[in-house]
Amino acid sequence: MIEMGGKEIAEDVIMEGLAYASKEIEKLQTFQKEIVAKRGKAKRVIVLEDVGEDIKALFKEKISAKFESTIWGAAGRASEYALMEEWLGYVKEVEGMSDKLAEAYFDDMVNDLLHDKAINDSKRPDGRGFDDVRPLFAQAGGVSPVLHGTGIFYRGGTHVLSALTLGGPQDSQILEGMEVQGKKRYMHHYNFPPFSSGETGRMGGMNRRAIGHGALAEKALIPVLPEKDIFPYTIRIVSESMASNGSTSMASVCGSTLALMDAGVPITEPVAGIASGLMMETESKYKVLTDIQGPEDHHGDMDFKVAGTKNGVTAIQMDVKVGGIPLPILKEAFAKAKAARLTILETMKLAIAAPRTDISAYAPKIVVIKIKPDQIGMVIGSGGKTVNEIREQTGAEIDIEDDGTVFCTGKNGSAEKARDIIAEMTHEYVAGEIFKGVVTRLMDFGAFVKIGFSAEGLVHVSEMASFRIDRVSDYMKEGMEVPVVVKEVDDKGRINLSIKRADVNFIKPNEHDAKVINEHRDGDNGTAPKRFVPTPKPGV
Repeated sequence: MIEMGGKEIAEDVIMEGLAYASKEIEKLQTFQKEIVAKRGKAKRVIVLEDVGEDIKALFKEKISAKFESTIWGAAGRASEYALMEEWLGYVKEVEGMSDKLAEAYFDDMVNDLLHDKAINDSKRPDGRGFDDVRPLFAQAGGVSPVLHGTGIFYRGGTHVLSALTLGGPQDSQILEGMEVQGKKRYMHHYNFPPFSSGETGRMGGMNRRAIGHGALAEKALIPVLPEKDIFPYTIRIVSESMASNGSTSMASVCGSTLALMDAGVPITEPVAGIASGLMMETESKYKVLTDIQGPEDHHGDMDFKVAGTKNGVTAIQMDVKVGGIPLPILKEAFAKAKAARLTILETMKLAIAAPRTDISAYAPKIVVIKIKPDQIGMVIGSGGKTVNEIREQTGAEIDIEDDGTVFCTGKNGSAEKARDIIAEMTHEYVAGEIFKGVVTRLMDFGAFVKIGFSAEGLVHVSEMASFRIDRVSDYMKEGMEVPVVVKEVDDKGRINLSIKRADVNFIKPNEHDAKVINEHRDGDNGTAPKRFVPTPKPGV
C-alpha cells in the first residue's frame, strides 16, 4: 500500500524514494523473520470450503456457453450482474446447494477469465487498449448562476459533479485534536449516492469510503491552492458521484479542479487524476491497465490512483491484492498514469484554460486591511463591544489575526464599509489633514469635534474664527458639522484642530460682534499710536 501527498513531485524522484524505502523494508522483514523463528507460534490453517463438483457441473451446463460473450458484452457490468442473477436462479432450484458458494464460484470464474484474457490474449472487457483512456467530457460552470463554482467531469461511465462554495475566514473549520490544532480553510467532501451505481438504497451518514475519497481529493488539490494572503477565502467543495464505473475519486479531483477555476480561485496549476490497474500472474507475466473500470477494479490485483499536474504528482493511493508490486511494474504504472493524466488535462483545458478573473456575484467579498498589533485592542473594544458595533452597523463579518491583518467579509458593499470604519479608527493623524467633523461637546475654552469613527480633537476658541469669540455657544452647537484641519498632535496623542485654518469664512460674526468689529475698523486711522509724553509740572 502507498499513501502519499506532495508538491508536484516528479515520478523519477518518487521511484528513487520507493527504491530506498524498499531496501529498508527488506531489513525489517529479515528482522521479523528472525523473531518469528525464535518466538513465533504455529498459525491456524484456514481451509476454504470447496464449492463442490455439483456446483461446477451446474455452471458448466447452464452458464459456460454464454459466460465469456456475456462478460465481454457491450452492456459490461450490467450484463455480468444479469448473468449472476440467472446463475443464482438455477442454484436455488437444486435442493441443498449453497447460494453463497455458488456466488463465490461465479466471482472466481469472472476473475480467472479477466486475468486470462488480459495476460494471454491482451484483451480488456470493453475492447480498449491497455493504455487507452475512456471518452472524456469536461465543463466548468453552467449549472446554476447561484453556485459559486461548478465542474462536471465524465470519464466513460464515471460522472462527477463538483460544487464549490466560498466563505470568509470565519467559516474555516476549527481543528482541536490531541496532536493537531488550528484552522482548515479548504474542505473537500465526497458523496456516493446509491443511484450512482443503479441502486435505491437510502442516503445515510458518512462512511469510511466517502471520508477517504474526500480526503484523497483534498490532498491532491492542496498543493495548488493559493496562500491565504493572496486568496483569503474559505473553500468548500462537495463532489457528487452521479454515475460510477471506476475511480470516482480521481474524477472528483478533475471535477473539483474545474470548479476551482470556474469560481475564480487562482490555483497555480490544474490537477487531474487517473486510476491504473494490474492483472498479474507472475513478476514477469502481467499487464498494467490504464483507466480501470468496474470489473477491472473489482477483480484486478492493484488499484493505483495518481493525481497531479503537468509538472508532477500531488497525491498517490495504492491498494493491492497480491503480496507486493515489484519496482519495475510500479515504474511502468507511473509512466502510463502520467501519459493518461496529461491527456485528461488537455481535455480540461478546452473547458477552461485558466481561472476566471472574478469571483461569483453571489459569493461574499473579502477586503483586507492591515493595522498595527497594538491597535487590535482598540478595534475589538472592551468585551468585543467596538467590533460588534461595526458588525451591526455594516452587516459584515470581521476577523482579526494576531499580526494585525483584518479580514472584512460581506455582500452589497458591507465589507468595504467595515474596512473604511476600521481604517478611520486606526488612522494616525498628522498636521495638515482636513476632515469634516461633528461637534460633540462645548467648553468655555473651545469645542470638541469628532473626526473619523471615534477620534476626537479640540478646537480652541482662538482657532474657530478670524475674529474674537467671547462665547463659544453663540457660534457652535452640539451635532453641528464643521470643517477642521489637524493643527498638531501632541506627544500624548491629543489632537488639536482648527476651523479657521480649514475655512476662514465658515464662522461669520453675529450682529453684535459684527458692529463691534466695524466700529473698531472705522476708528482706526491707519497710524500707529503715539507714545504718551506727560506735561511737565511748573517749577520742575
